[in-house]
Amino acid sequence: MYDLQMIKAVYGTMKDRIEAARELIGKPLTLTEKILYSHLWQDNPTEIYERGKSYVDFSPDRVAMQDATAQMALLQFMQAGRPKVAVPSTVHCDHLITAKVGSETDLDQAKFENEEVYNFLSSVSDKYGIGFWKPGAGIIHQVVLENYAFPGGLMIGTDSHTVNAGGLGMIAIGVGGAEAYDVMAGLPWEHKFRKLIGVKLTGKLSGWAAPKDVILKVAGILTVKGGTGCIVEYFGEGATGMSCTGKGTICNMGAEIGATTSTFGYDESMGRYLRATGREEVAVLAEEIKEHLTADPEVYANPELYFDQVIEINLSELEPHLNGPFTPDLATPISKMKETALANGWPMKIEVGLIGSCTNSSYEDISRAVNLAQQAADKHLKPKSEYTITPGSELVRYTIERDGFLKIFEKIGAKVFANACGPCIGMWARVGAEKSEKNTIVHSFNRNFAKRADGNPNTFAFVGSPELVTALAIAGDLGFNPLTDTLINEKGKEVMLDAPTGYELPPNGFGVEDAGFQAPSLDGSNVHVNVSPTSDRLQLLDPFPAWEGVDLKGLKLLIKVKGKCTTDHISMAGPWLKYRGHLDNISNNMLIGAINYFNDTPDSVKNPMSGKYESVPAMQRKLKGAGYFSIVVGEENYGEGSSREHAAMEPRHLGVRAIVVKSFARIHETNLKKQGMLGLTFANKEDYDKIKEDDTFDIIGLTEFTPNVPLTLNICHADGSMESVLVNHTYNEQQIQWFKAGGALNIIRKNLTV
Repeated sequence: MYDLQMIKAVYGTMKDRIEAARELIGKPLTLTEKILYSHLWQDNPTEIYERGKSYVDFSPDRVAMQDATAQMALLQFMQAGRPKVAVPSTVHCDHLITAKVGSETDLDQAKFENEEVYNFLSSVSDKYGIGFWKPGAGIIHQVVLENYAFPGGLMIGTDSHTVNAGGLGMIAIGVGGAEAYDVMAGLPWEHKFRKLIGVKLTGKLSGWAAPKDVILKVAGILTVKGGTGCIVEYFGEGATGMSCTGKGTICNMGAEIGATTSTFGYDESMGRYLRATGREEVAVLAEEIKEHLTADPEVYANPELYFDQVIEINLSELEPHLNGPFTPDLATPISKMKETALANGWPMKIEVGLIGSCTNSSYEDISRAVNLAQQAADKHLKPKSEYTITPGSELVRYTIERDGFLKIFEKIGAKVFANACGPCIGMWARVGAEKSEKNTIVHSFNRNFAKRADGNPNTFAFVGSPELVTALAIAGDLGFNPLTDTLINEKGKEVMLDAPTGYELPPNGFGVEDAGFQAPSLDGSNVHVNVSPTSDRLQLLDPFPAWEGVDLKGLKLLIKVKGKCTTDHISMAGPWLKYRGHLDNISNNMLIGAINYFNDTPDSVKNPMSGKYESVPAMQRKLKGAGYFSIVVGEENYGEGSSREHAAMEPRHLGVRAIVVKSFARIHETNLKKQGMLGLTFANKEDYDKIKEDDTFDIIGLTEFTPNVPLTLNICHADGSMESVLVNHTYNEQQIQWFKAGGALNIIRKNLTV
């Protein structure tokens, strides 16, 4: 049992704080408001916060970090001078394991290749009181749900899918490493009070429909940015009739609609899951205050009065969906997929079906998929596609092996990868991907951007539930609808797959021999953390320089980005993950995936000094060496996707001073602010069109940098003409101080060492 005393302390103050907030606001409260108002840094609330506008200091209960982002977060934390983290924190080694051969071989290879990084993370965790989950223990979000998440809690994590913990009734938010550093250093966590979207679920899931289909449907409604600036709260009979891990799936993929996070009110399914995962004491505590762990009754009775937007979905009518390709919000009901795919020229043959990941690797998910695998074996159906399984944790993997599931999967030729992120984040050594051939895959992951899974820009990836992915892998055909279509088996007979069934929780309970946890030393003062100065994997950080105190003039254009630009485009994962602890080395991938507006080509920009086209990071290094700073120009929702702060740190490190776009994704905008960068938006989005390849820029108004007051961007054209346009910003007073100091870390370091 982890953190029981902390949970007791949270629950002990929750009632009074919620009552104070209700009296202050003068109306019933949503669950989201209850959790946020009960986690204020100042204890009891004294003012009403305006949704979408008010910046608030919060006190999170815990921090979780995955190994790729933990490196930079902990390198920053080491500069604080604290002997121990201020709140319970954990590191999870899940991102650096390449899926290639199979679980054991791949895990052994990862331990060999990443030994230096794992030793660093293990030792720094040991020294500073951080729980360490070894490689092979599982994916951060699944492990958090199984061990740390609790109803009514507030947590932050250095991964955008931290939101998975909403399945256990938390407000769990993905952040950059600098925000995690704040909280671990004992400082308040500043965050804007979000708008609220209520999703009412009526009816009940049955047949082929799964919790994954709920979020796929919501993604189709809201798109990848429809949830930006909002927290989504699910409620209704459909919500209470769903498993806890099913709720986790829905919350997990809420990151793909741009939502800050998603959550559900406490119900019996959460109690069952807590007890099944060895946390009966937490379930008992939660049940004692359960009225505070869901919205007030008036809210769900009349949601339009309490949410900024309300969506209603009837689960009894919900059809299985496939979303994609190339974006997780292109939602297509399975009954429409064949005609849609043919009309768009999508490859119909499915090469690989992949299930698992942090989104869909629960016992329930695997049990429903294995039901279909058994059907295939019984009905003499040989899968037409490759089929892989990525368990979410050692707890789940051990239990499904004990219960015979893996042997059933073996009957249909399945390959089991390590308990890690693997293909979901591009850590998939897929044979032949380098040929860039046009092909289709289906998976139960959360993201399907171009190049995301295998690095091939011509891989058409579609997102579905584990059971639908399994059925499609058996059929090998994107147009197959398991609800209505038949298949010809190896005996030449026409057969049909039955709707899958499974278990919410293992009938014989969970089992595990070694979950993979390493507890930290009670006194870490004698633990040594070594970072070699010659390492190409780890590099101690130097502070970024402070603002010069003047307007920025003569900035060069690094790149005008065309179209979608996610954090994968700005700082790719895959083979680059190994440099996540070395800022200078990983900066060699800066913006190499972004498309240059002027030549429709990635990683090819014009050097203003020579007129030649070069790689983006190479050209930026030359500009920096010659004493020039630069800007990046982009379009809508710039920086969507993963929370990786490297996408902000790399441009900062190489001399980019401002990112000017039509709009930002939330986490990336915050990351830019934390690193002392200027994140600006065109007041008139059409001004994006005024940017020419040989322009230089002045940013005017910084000497009077003030909240809610636009700055001026002077666009100096090569012919000597100039245009001035307004650029907006969302910096508050504190964030302006971050900019002036050269980054939030500089202020924190100064305050902690005074």
